[in-house]
Amino acid sequence: MSTLETTEKEPIQTIAANTQISGSQAVLEALIHEGVDTVFGYPGGAIMPIYDALYDYNEKIKHILVRHEQGGIHAAQGFARTSGRVGVAFATSGPGATNLVTGLADAMIDSNPIVCITGQVFASLLGTDAFQETDVINITSPITKWNYQVTDATEIPAVLAKAFYIARTGRPGPVLIDITKNAQIQLFEYLGYEPCNHVRSYRPSPIVRKEYIEEAAKLINAAKKPFVIFGQGIILGKAEQEFKQFIEKGGFPSATTVMGLSALETDHHLHVGMLGMHGNYAPNVMTNDCDVLIAIGMRFDDRVTGRLDKYAKQAKVIHLDIDPAEIDKNVKSTVPVWGDCKETLPLLTQAIEANDHSAWLQQFRDLEKEEVKEVIHKELNPSGDMMTMGEVVRVLNELTGGNAVIVTDVGQHQMVACRYAKFNTSKSNVTSGGLGTMGFGLPAAIGAWYGAPERDVIAIIGDGGFQMTLQELGTIMQFGAKVKILILNNQFLGMVRQWQELFNERRYSFVNITSPDFVALAKSYYIDGNKISERSDLELAVKTMLDHDGAYLLEVMVGKENNVFPMVAQGTSVSEIRLK
Repeated sequence: MSTLETTEKEPIQTIAANTQISGSQAVLEALIHEGVDTVFGYPGGAIMPIYDALYDYNEKIKHILVRHEQGGIHAAQGFARTSGRVGVAFATSGPGATNLVTGLADAMIDSNPIVCITGQVFASLLGTDAFQETDVINITSPITKWNYQVTDATEIPAVLAKAFYIARTGRPGPVLIDITKNAQIQLFEYLGYEPCNHVRSYRPSPIVRKEYIEEAAKLINAAKKPFVIFGQGIILGKAEQEFKQFIEKGGFPSATTVMGLSALETDHHLHVGMLGMHGNYAPNVMTNDCDVLIAIGMRFDDRVTGRLDKYAKQAKVIHLDIDPAEIDKNVKSTVPVWGDCKETLPLLTQAIEANDHSAWLQQFRDLEKEEVKEVIHKELNPSGDMMTMGEVVRVLNELTGGNAVIVTDVGQHQMVACRYAKFNTSKSNVTSGGLGTMGFGLPAAIGAWYGAPERDVIAIIGDGGFQMTLQELGTIMQFGAKVKILILNNQFLGMVRQWQELFNERRYSFVNITSPDFVALAKSYYIDGNKISERSDLELAVKTMLDHDGAYLLEVMVGKENNVFPMVAQGTSVSEIRLK
C-alpha cells in the first residue's frame, strides 16, 4: 500500500500569526491549511465551541450534518475513497465518540485516511465519570493509526498537522484527536500553522532495497507461469499507470482483490478477474498452479487465501508492500519488496525482461469459459421468472458504460456488484472490505458524491443493510447529494441465508427480514423513487434513475433464494472453489 498526496489546493491564510485566538478557531485554521473544504459531523455539548467557531467559517468549510455519527465517519470514508484526500468527521464526547468506533475499525482495516475530531469534557472532569465522558483514547487505540487527547489549546496546531500527516502518509489510516472543552475555549497566541512532514520514529515509506528488486526480477524473468495479484495499494499509491506498464511489459495475468477493483480497467486484456471467497474461478484455481506469485499492495486476507497451509505452496512469492508488518504476516515471501509501489514498480519494470505469456494466459481464459457456462451466463441472463442481482448490474453496466462510482453495502449484493460491475476509472469501487460493515453503503455514497460530485455515484444496497443507516436519507434531503440508491431486495439477510442453506441444512434462523415501503419512505424525505418486480421494467427503471437530476431510490425485487457462486467454503483451499 502506499502514500496519499495532500490536496493540490493552496492553503488559505485567514488569521495572521501572533494573534489571540481560541482553540476552536485553531482547529478550523488547521483544516483550511490542510485543504479541507468538507466536514461530516454532528454537534453536541462537548464539541459546541468548535461548532460555534464554525459559524464564522461556513463560506470556507462545508459542514454536512449527518443523522448519526456512524453515518458521518462512513461518509468521510467515502469522501476519502473517491477524492484521494483525507476525510474529516466531527463528533461530540461520550456516545457521539463511541458511535465512531465501527467506522474507525472499518477505516483502519481498509486503509482509509480519516481525521476524526471529538469533543471531550473539561480536563478537570476527566476520570470523574462526568456527563457524557468516555475514555475514547483507550477505546480507539487498537483501531486508529494514531490518537491523541488535547487538553491545552497551544497544542492544537501542531497536533492536527501531525494528525493529517500520519493519516495520509505511508499506509493510510484513521486518526482521532480528542479535544477537551477547556482547550476549545482557551485563548492563546497563535503562531501560525506549520504543516508536518516528519515525525520522529515514524517512517511512512521504507527504504527501497535494490538487491530485493534484483532478486525479484530474476525470479520473474525465469518464471514460466507468473501471476500478479493486486490490491488497493495501487490506488492509494496513485500507481495505476506504473502498474499497467509493469504487467504489460511482462505479459502477466493479473487478478484483483475486492479492494483493488478499479485499479486496472475491468476489460484490460491481462485482467483475469477477482480473487477470493466469491471471486472468479480461474484466478482462484491458478493461484495453486503458478510458479511465481507477485503480490502488490495487498495483505493476503483470509478471504483471498482460504486455507493457508494449502495456499500457493508451489510458488515463489514476491510481495510488494509499503507496510513492513504485512510482509510474511500470513504468507511467507521468497522476496520481500518493501516500499511505495509508486517507486518500486518502475524499478521492477525496468529490471524485468519483456515477455509474452499468452499460452499461460489462455489457461485462465479456458477456465473462465467454464465459469461463464456454469455461473455467469445464468446470473446475467436468467431464464427464471424472478430477476437476479447480476442482471440488474448488467443493465447498470450497459447504461453507465462502466464509468460510474459504485458504492456497495455488505452482503450478497456486494459480492455480485464486485463480480460483475465494470470499472473504467480508478477510485470507482467503494465498499467495506476487511470489516464487512452492514450500513456502510448509504452514508459512504453520500461522502463519495462529495468527493467526486462530477461523477455518477450509485449505491447498491441490500434490504437488510439499508435499514441500518436509512436515516441518512435526511442528510440527502437537507444537503442535496445526488446519490442514486439501488436496493436489491431479496427479503432475506441473503449472505447469512446462503450459508445456512449450504452448511446448516436450510435451517433459516432469523434471516427473513421484512421491510417498509422504501419508495414511500424516500418520498417522505422528498426523494423520488420507484419499485419494480418485472424484468420488462428493468432497463427503463434504471435509465430513469440515472437520468434523474437529483437523488433517486430504485427498489428492485430479486429472487429470494439465489446464491452467489463461485464460492470457496471456509476451511478449504482456493483450488477447491465450487461453481455450484
